Amino acid sequence: MDARFCVAPMLDWSDRFCRIFHRQLTRRALLYSEMVTCAAVIHGDRNRLLGFDRREHPLALQLGGSVAADLALAAKIGEDFGYDEVNLNVGCPSDRVKEGRFGACLMAEPDLVAEGVAAMKQGVRVPVTVKCRIGIDDQDPEVALDSLTRAVVAAGCDRLIVHARKAWLNGLSPKENRDVPPLDYDRVYRLKQAFGDVVVVINGGIGSIEAAHAHLAHVDGVMLGRAAYQEPWRLIAVDREIFGQAPPHATMEEALEAIEPIIEQELARGTRLHAFTRHFVGAFHAVPGARAFRRLLAEQGVRPGAGVGVLRQAVACVVRSRERAAAFTDSRGASGGRNSLPSV
Repeated sequence: MDARFCVAPMLDWSDRFCRIFHRQLTRRALLYSEMVTCAAVIHGDRNRLLGFDRREHPLALQLGGSVAADLALAAKIGEDFGYDEVNLNVGCPSDRVKEGRFGACLMAEPDLVAEGVAAMKQGVRVPVTVKCRIGIDDQDPEVALDSLTRAVVAAGCDRLIVHARKAWLNGLSPKENRDVPPLDYDRVYRLKQAFGDVVVVINGGIGSIEAAHAHLAHVDGVMLGRAAYQEPWRLIAVDREIFGQAPPHATMEEALEAIEPIIEQELARGTRLHAFTRHFVGAFHAVPGARAFRRLLAEQGVRPGAGVGVLRQAVACVVRSRERAAAFTDSRGASGGRNSLPSV
């Protein structure tokens, strides 16, 4: 599977409605589910937790757990649902995850992680991957990351995704763990140099397609998280700049128009419009009408019974503002700049 560009698994963000939206912007990016615990997959409402639209492919399922038998069963269930990859979370630093003995705390138990990977590999045909940190707390990243890599590769791990920060389980909140520990991209580059046959994807603090290109000179793939979610317009450039192909839609307006029939289908099933539109907040950035777009969705999109007409009105705010700005620019040229704003 081509993992040159991925969108990170993000709790409360990368649900199926978000992924359907992202798929209107890029055909080729590898998308990830939110993390789902093995217990939830095995004992919970699988259709609600794992269900997705066929248009979301390629799509990976991220699991949280540490018991090999449970990981194997949950991975098999995910494969049967149609996921293209199963990923094991060894990077989440939240207290709840730590108490459940999964996530970043497993950086301290590479052999246990390897047992889980081996069990999943025996039970599924799709790739099994691991997402980790460079270390936790007082670990030496040079030792910790190499130890985990050796263990999971020996167990059959198909790809390693490395968030290039430590996770501090004692003293920092999950939010702080996304920003406070310093990024160490060079450590991930050295991992790739030392384990040349291992497919390494880098993650953490990457904010643009241009930055992704720079990383691809050193590793096999790049994973964007918050930048992809908060500024989804960046994803329109992925297929062209990373894969050399045309995007599914050339503009954000076209992408939002294309998603309307999908939204209408979901509304008919009882889904509220806000389930989609909450992911559209960053669709327009630094363009005329962006604020009106966000405000209309925030005020109207949350109302019971709201339909795609609300989205159309919001997009129309951007279109009208852009047309007014263009007309103003044209009038400046025609009048020689009289009564226009000064140049900066």
